[in-house]
Amino acid sequence: MSAKSLHGVGGYLPLLRFEQATAKSELRWAGLGGSGRGRRAVAGWDEDALTQAVEAARLVLDAGAAGSISRVTFASTSAPFLDRSQAGILVDALQLDPFVDALDVAGTRRCAVAALLRALQSTTEGLELIAAGEKRQARPGGGPHLTWGDGGAAALVGEGPGVARLLGAASINRDLLDSYTTAGIGLPYVTEERFVRDSAVAEVYAPVIRRAMAAAGVQGSDIALAVVPEPVAGTYAAVSRPLGLKAPNICSDIAVEAGDLGAAMPLFGLGLALERSVPGDRLLLVGFGNGAEALILEVTATVREKLTAQALAEGQPLRNYSRFLSLTGMLPLEWGPRAEVNQKTNASVLARHGREMHGFVGGRDERGNVQFPKTPMPVSPDSTGPEDYVDVVLRDVPAQVASITADRLNFTPDPPFYFGLVQFENGARVAMEICDVEGNTPAVGDPLRMRFRIKAIDRQRDFRTYFWKGAPAKRSVSAREKV
Repeated sequence: MSAKSLHGVGGYLPLLRFEQATAKSELRWAGLGGSGRGRRAVAGWDEDALTQAVEAARLVLDAGAAGSISRVTFASTSAPFLDRSQAGILVDALQLDPFVDALDVAGTRRCAVAALLRALQSTTEGLELIAAGEKRQARPGGGPHLTWGDGGAAALVGEGPGVARLLGAASINRDLLDSYTTAGIGLPYVTEERFVRDSAVAEVYAPVIRRAMAAAGVQGSDIALAVVPEPVAGTYAAVSRPLGLKAPNICSDIAVEAGDLGAAMPLFGLGLALERSVPGDRLLLVGFGNGAEALILEVTATVREKLTAQALAEGQPLRNYSRFLSLTGMLPLEWGPRAEVNQKTNASVLARHGREMHGFVGGRDERGNVQFPKTPMPVSPDSTGPEDYVDVVLRDVPAQVASITADRLNFTPDPPFYFGLVQFENGARVAMEICDVEGNTPAVGDPLRMRFRIKAIDRQRDFRTYFWKGAPAKRSVSAREKV
């Protein structure tokens, strides 16, 4: 039995939900478009695997926990950089101690669950944060483009009592190619479904779950909820019968409402499972991809805040197929001369200001005024010379719209471009971009929540910079369309 326990799990989804009925209607002429049932989460142009992992981590990391973090793991199969530590950027965005142990893991969809298992079995002191995010690309018309959703999830592991403890676990390695993506092409190839289902059930799921249950000393009928990603439909049904599993599979709910979230899927499902459980429930968690990890967990406390369920319920329907193609990177448009901006980021500037930019760190001058950025001389009109600043992190400070403009002259990949003045409760006032605006333009005085986003993409050198943007604090809850 592990001395470590789960202290929290949370899931994040982007605002938009692409209704698959739209694709079925648009692609009917080609005989493509899938069943037309369900929907998938679609990231904004300024979201990627890292930004979504940061948003998920914010759900499990309060100010008290941040100071106790000793290890950070970023998990993804669609990380935007191959040789730049995204875990390091995550450390800056969350303003964690720069000396923490930070690691990126990738290469398989089970990487987040593998990192979680190692954290639960670790003897490292302090809290460990595992944050996963996905924004995978796929060719239009194929199943992955319609069923792979974007999203993030994070888990916090530490000593002492938490919300769940590990009873037993098992791992298996099996190079089963249900789908693969090569570095050369960058888009997935998917294998025949019946072969995948039969092979996955017989050679991966059944043996690893059976071994994990034996290690935990439980039977299939003891499991209250299952979190089992399904590479193809029917996988869980086929594996549950011989193992005596009666529990519903939470990943089925996620797949219908948000799509398959890749490496983030199991942690997102675990967050939902914990929110639906009561102390004493046993949970089955599986990470799948060229093998699998299976964990049996026992719930030890009630999770009262239903943040992951809220993320799954929220969303704004997206019924425009060409906008969906553009947001998923599958429709290169000619944006004209306004898009021909050289947005090169100098390494020296990033080195000098990156941590304060990623962490949204402003400063309080000697007279108590808060500002961002920390200019050499305070902007306060009664200042007479340079003053020392005290760091003030602005990302979680309540804020509201002071002014806002919707502009179609400035280039943005998803117009219009919203920007304006944001008034923070501590007195800071910052000119910022406003994101996640669907429908009515926010009004002056409307509350905002800061979101970690891509500030700009240097398309000539394929580099991206990150900063924070204001977003409407509340999201609407929309029911899925009936087909």
